[in-house]
Amino acid sequence: MRTLFVLPFLLLTSLVIYSQTGQVRGIVLDENSSPVAFANITFAQGGTQSNENGFYQLEVPSNQEVVITISYVGYKNVVFTVDLKPNEFIEINPVLKVEVAQIGEVVISSKNRAAVQGITTVSPEAIRKIPGANPGVENLLKTLPGVSSNNELSTQYSVRGGNFDENLVYVNEIEVYRPFLIRSGQQEGLSFVNTDLVRTVDFSAGGFQAKYGDKLSSVLDITYRRPVDFGGRVNLNLLGGSAAVEGVSANNKFSGIIGVRYRDNSLLVDARETETNYDPSFADVQAYLTYQFSKKFEVGFLGNIAVNEYNYEPETRQTNFGTLQDPIALLVFYDGQEEDRYDTYFGALKATYTLSENYTAKLIASTYHTKEQEHFDILAQYRLGAVNTDLGSDDLGEVEFSEAVGGQLTSAKNDLDALITTVQHKGQFIKDRLQLDYGIKYNREDIRDRVREFEVIDSAGFSVRPPLPDFQNNQPYEPFDAPLEPFTSVRAFNETVIERVQSFAQASYKTQLNNHEIWLNGGVRSHAWTVDDERTASSNSQHVFSPRAQVAIKPDWKTDMLFRVSGGVYYQPPFYRELRDSTGTVRPQVKAQRSLHLVLGNEYSFNLWNRPFTLTSEAYFKELDDVNPYTIENVRIRYRARNNAEAYAYGLDLRLNGEFVPGTESWVSIGVLKTEENIDDRGYIARPTDQRFKFAALFQDYVPKFPNFKAFLNLVYNTGLPGGSPSYADPYDFQTRLRDYRRVDFGVLYVVTDETKPAKKGSWLANFEELNVGVEIFNMFDNQNSITNTFVRDAASQQLYAVPNFLTPRVFNIRLGVRF
Repeated sequence: MRTLFVLPFLLLTSLVIYSQTGQVRGIVLDENSSPVAFANITFAQGGTQSNENGFYQLEVPSNQEVVITISYVGYKNVVFTVDLKPNEFIEINPVLKVEVAQIGEVVISSKNRAAVQGITTVSPEAIRKIPGANPGVENLLKTLPGVSSNNELSTQYSVRGGNFDENLVYVNEIEVYRPFLIRSGQQEGLSFVNTDLVRTVDFSAGGFQAKYGDKLSSVLDITYRRPVDFGGRVNLNLLGGSAAVEGVSANNKFSGIIGVRYRDNSLLVDARETETNYDPSFADVQAYLTYQFSKKFEVGFLGNIAVNEYNYEPETRQTNFGTLQDPIALLVFYDGQEEDRYDTYFGALKATYTLSENYTAKLIASTYHTKEQEHFDILAQYRLGAVNTDLGSDDLGEVEFSEAVGGQLTSAKNDLDALITTVQHKGQFIKDRLQLDYGIKYNREDIRDRVREFEVIDSAGFSVRPPLPDFQNNQPYEPFDAPLEPFTSVRAFNETVIERVQSFAQASYKTQLNNHEIWLNGGVRSHAWTVDDERTASSNSQHVFSPRAQVAIKPDWKTDMLFRVSGGVYYQPPFYRELRDSTGTVRPQVKAQRSLHLVLGNEYSFNLWNRPFTLTSEAYFKELDDVNPYTIENVRIRYRARNNAEAYAYGLDLRLNGEFVPGTESWVSIGVLKTEENIDDRGYIARPTDQRFKFAALFQDYVPKFPNFKAFLNLVYNTGLPGGSPSYADPYDFQTRLRDYRRVDFGVLYVVTDETKPAKKGSWLANFEELNVGVEIFNMFDNQNSITNTFVRDAASQQLYAVPNFLTPRVFNIRLGVRF
């Protein structure tokens, strides 16, 4: 296989070899806007096929007229002519019709919608094949610049200094949510997005348009497939499996795709340093159904049922840390267990009516219901001591004598029931080069939440009290003479109703100035909401406006470049989690956080080694006020529910993607970030998501003489985050960082049969369109990454030790994939 040393070389070089070809790419669609798989795209000197998602790309000679024909059995041919400059690429999305052939000249644009809007488009096939401990869309997003995650067990991610709650996720224009009570990655189970159903994946890391919702950081926009024929796929591995089946009715009016998934994290959790009895069960079923009443009117249904059970009974743990000169070990014996359950039910109807060729109207209604419980009582009795370092000893690595002995009892009986109902109307008008979009949306969020949790810390037989103002803690030598209290305790019951009315309007226009192509977009959002706290009979209403704009220019240069400026005022009205402070109290008066956002982008397309490459650069700056400070423990976010801070974030993101190996797409990403906050005018400190440097690479390769033998590499390096401090701590006293996050996942896949290597007729393999088997190595170099710290107090020295909680070590996985 080709060496990987080419990756850093390509990142640092700006050498461009101009070829004498251009490129045509796009998605082949049918009359229902569904992708047509394996259509033939040909011209006089060659051709290609669209993949299973309808996507194709074709290199053609430049500076001459080239006649391209797109054909598929049962459809009339599409014939068009292009005349491209060297290194120019264009997007054409042809529509195949059953009855009428299309012949004629095609007016083309040299840049697609995604580049103009600052959106990154990710291949669904790459998502399904790239290895990762938690495979899926989020696994691939973490390789993009500006996207950070230091936890392979979690699907959560932060973008350009934001936290997990600042990211919008849409599936078929319907917003989806994640569970509320999740506190660690191993509890999460499955992401909402089922990759077996995905057709397109669009992602924006900032500066997005007004048509998207009110969040501060990013948008993930997923579109599910509409089947054009009967088919299915099955994927199995040691972490679980998935299956999907799709089909259409005889009259092509009804189509549906259904997916079932099951996941068991035992393989990963059992490999960690804590010995446990672990019994997880994460499963869901998801369906996307459509019925076309006429050519103008259709109705779609998106449904999901997920049942996640998490039973966890820790037994023992030993963590060695410190230095070579002063090694220390923490030995813990556990008693107790955790029983969690997260059940979610989601259903949405989407009606689309095409009134004319210029105007389309949509009506969308959805309901999301989640019932969650988090119940645990775990007693941890620990020994902290020196480690035997004698290489000849039978007790090498064991604790020789104890410097501290103590215990910690943590308990929680948390229950939450949330019902979120949404009704919205959207419209789109297109006339020539002008496009108008508008929408109005109503949300009702009805939440019942009971919080009962406490923590008791014991050191050498003495209960350690919580920190008190002006109190010198000299326990256990000078015990505090007062009633016994837990170290931390939260008890609350909340009944909260939030009603929202959102609307937006935006206009997009394409024009030219002296042969320079220009795209303009401007819009505004309005968001009004009312919070009713039924327990205290308090209520509060607020209203914000959010103007946004984008300008993209493609100069009439020989060099293929596009420049983009976007920004505006972005608000994030508080969701329930942001209204609840550390004591469990809901504060209806919490205001929307505001961000003034500016993004400067450049996209440079060129040919290297006669293959297409694109270098995308984005510099950004965010100034935030009315900030709601928070702490992060693993993936659990706790807000102060007070707008008592201001903050900023700025950085630079670079991504080089292209065909490092012919016929495959790979990329290298670099991100530089700095984000700080000033709480109560005490001075600026690093925010919990201050990820200073990020490097990631996604690489696909194959053996030249055996192209069905493929390799995939997923590499991520992130500098350490501030964090790991106790949840009760003042962040100004804890600004130390966790260790750097380094991880490489590697996979090898052998394609037994597919469309490029069809099986012989009569063979049992002829029943499959694709059959592949593979081996994956998670955390290939066995790096010890930590997500949080456990703080242990040495009663003798009064010293507080931060003991790292390590993530997963090296793990091997086997996978099998079938498509029929």
